Amino acid sequence: MTIIFRYLTREIIKFFFIVVIVVVFVYIAVDFFEKIDNFMEAKFSLFKIFFYFLVKTPYVVAQITPICILLSVLIAFGLMRKNNEIIALKSCGVSIYYLFRPALTVGIAGTIFLFFLSETIVPVTISKANQIWLSRKKNIVSLNKNNIWIRDNRLIAHIKYFNSKDQAISGITLHYFDSKFKLIKRVDAVKGIYKDKKWYFYEIMEQMKSKTDENFNISFYDKNVINVNFMPQDLERVVKKPEEMSILELNNYIAKTEEEGYDAVTHKVEFYAKIAFPFVCIIMCLIATGISFVKSISHSLPLNIVYGIGFSFLYWIFSSFCISLGYGEILHPIVAAWIANISFLCFGILILMYAE
Repeated sequence: MTIIFRYLTREIIKFFFIVVIVVVFVYIAVDFFEKIDNFMEAKFSLFKIFFYFLVKTPYVVAQITPICILLSVLIAFGLMRKNNEIIALKSCGVSIYYLFRPALTVGIAGTIFLFFLSETIVPVTISKANQIWLSRKKNIVSLNKNNIWIRDNRLIAHIKYFNSKDQAISGITLHYFDSKFKLIKRVDAVKGIYKDKKWYFYEIMEQMKSKTDENFNISFYDKNVINVNFMPQDLERVVKKPEEMSILELNNYIAKTEEEGYDAVTHKVEFYAKIAFPFVCIIMCLIATGISFVKSISHSLPLNIVYGIGFSFLYWIFSSFCISLGYGEILHPIVAAWIANISFLCFGILILMYAE
């Protein structure tokens, strides 16, 4: 390992930590002021608010790591160019590809770090953060995966599966109680769909307690509208999200969901996206190095940073668009998750070759 390699690697890592600290601080500050009214309304203590942001920080770091790596590479090379260090190295016969090696090393390290963070720390911490945030609502509790329990006045509802894409629920059981908390009615339905601001339940079995004795009268319906005090938005907040699961957990959840006969396309897209996302660190290093050395681009450091943020924004838009197509089953889940990476990898290689 040469002195130049160690020097560049050290500089990129140094600027990476500086950028991460600044971005995390700004993100948490903005998030705090957005949610302060909710915290006050829920009467959260200062310790609980502090703990919420503490356990949310690893998730924020995981999301911003690729763009922080891009900015750190741009800053490192930009300052070297400002101090004429790049000219000195080129005059000694050092090529762009050699200077790219430290950036690539940091990108690979960032990918490994992101895999580790997303698979070990983030699922635990973001789950804690979501639990704190959801504790504002006392009537909805989510257990394992999509096993949802809802308590509302004299009703306790159990839902086995929630499909956010179709706004549909499956395996529904509703328990109704009287003022003495004795069961007076039970409704079982195979499926429920939310449309026109109503819940339409299908294949229903209703058990109603008789007014004269302790027996229950049973009725069957093919379809019926049932008034319940929860909406799809409430269920979306409590179901276990992909970021709360590791890749292995998500894969097992997909297998179980399909085994039970439910649609798992959305979670398949999330599964492949979780695998593809860490590799963005390498792509951002490639693009940042190319931007830093392309002669047709201004060598102004602030302008280069603007270019870098612009390309990151384009990647985010394109990736989100492809993921949406995957949710809609227009693209295969693997294609939806990887097409943005492949496209921007090709672009990064081209811009680096052009810079050389």
